[in-house]
Amino acid sequence: MADEPDEPERSVDAGGHFDDAELEAMLENFEEEFHESEGGAGESADPTGDEPSFEDELEGLLGDKAKAAFICTRLNSAELLAAFCQISDISAECIGSEQGAVAVVHNLDGDGPEAAVKDLTKVVGGLSGLLVVNRADKVEATVYYDGQAGEQLPPPFVFPSLAPFVEDVMLGISTVQDVLAQSDDVVSSDAMGQTRAYGIIAKHTHMGGGQSSIE
Repeated sequence: MADEPDEPERSVDAGGHFDDAELEAMLENFEEEFHESEGGAGESADPTGDEPSFEDELEGLLGDKAKAAFICTRLNSAELLAAFCQISDISAECIGSEQGAVAVVHNLDGDGPEAAVKDLTKVVGGLSGLLVVNRADKVEATVYYDGQAGEQLPPPFVFPSLAPFVEDVMLGISTVQDVLAQSDDVVSSDAMGQTRAYGIIAKHTHMGGGQSSIE
């Protein structure tokens, strides 16, 4: 019997992105597709032993805990973003990218991601941040400035302007652990003290009036 022809692969552009129509369709059907597959096999085991616990997975499904949260900025330095996170009391891994540094927020409980981006943009004058968060397989992207939430943007339209890994993690193509392992520009806000953080900030910004203003 002749082999049946393979199904055509989804089209992907040179940057590894799905086109806008496919992304929008994927996001609109995200929850439906998940419910259809939730009875199937789970993800493969994580060899590092860092896979989420059952409780974390359950909280993620219920929306009590975000699956992932990124604060995307236009800063050109992961180290600078980590320093800003340190003085704002935010625990995060900061990753450098051509599109701007991104903070991987550690506190995913409740409104932890929103509290983090509010604190960051309030403490650091002139800095805006785009919070991209996945809760119960629903992805949202919201602009924050001066500690306040602004416009909520459709994720399919902001993904092309962000670091590619943001889209990959939000759509379940890769994990945060994969991204951190593959990046060669990762700085933890927890790995520096306030003295070092202010020293880093002084190299990149003008300090004054009790707040940091970006050049």
